[in-house]
Amino acid sequence: MRRRRVGYGLAGVALCLGGVLAAGGGDGQGDGYAAVGAAGGEGRPEGVVPPSGKVVLVPLDEAAPGTGTGATTGPSASTDADSNAGGGAGTDTSTGAGAGAGTPAAPGASPAPPGTPGTPGTQAPVPPTPGGGEPAPPAPAPPTATPPPGPAVLVVAEVRRAPADKRWCENVTVEFRNTGGSSVRSGTVAFGTHIIGALGIDWATIDSAQPLPVPIAAGAARTTTYTVCVDSWRVPLGMRIETQDVRAEHPS
Repeated sequence: MRRRRVGYGLAGVALCLGGVLAAGGGDGQGDGYAAVGAAGGEGRPEGVVPPSGKVVLVPLDEAAPGTGTGATTGPSASTDADSNAGGGAGTDTSTGAGAGAGTPAAPGASPAPPGTPGTPGTQAPVPPTPGGGEPAPPAPAPPTATPPPGPAVLVVAEVRRAPADKRWCENVTVEFRNTGGSSVRSGTVAFGTHIIGALGIDWATIDSAQPLPVPIAAGAARTTTYTVCVDSWRVPLGMRIETQDVRAEHPS
């Protein structure tokens, strides 16, 4: 009995193996390979399985500056899938370097030209002047108010005396100087003539006046000679006169 059961078991195993072989290569498109384990099961080989077909390497396009660190994912390691159809070993498992690390750049893209708006170093445009044309010149500064000139100040700078042809007359030269801010346009010069006796006694003082040599401008000087006389009877023989007092009088 045991030998019969073993014989039946071997026959059944042979039938199962024949059916599996017939199912794996019956369509005529494969190479006669049969699956020996379930996908994702414990029979899966460990490590990376290299492609069994022909590998073609294609250089990557240069990434445009400023578009990210990634490059275009492309056919850098494509395989001949037609020669390995049905086997699953010729699947393209490689991608472009840096795939997914940035936005892919379009083939042939050039970097952005310098000076585009928003890039560092770009100078903002100057707004145009309202109404066009060149900018208006700055307004002139208001003139400073000139203070009014000061009044005239006339002083007697120098007096020189000289005897005349008569003993009761004398030639007096006077230098006037205007130290004020306005010119002198009218006025008189006053003289004080002293009568001196033979012994040097001052007997009397006679006052007289004559007009000023006007106009005398501000800061200017004028020199004039006057003949100053007194009554002849006031100066008897042996006496003389001296014009010692000279002053200028003018309206302020």
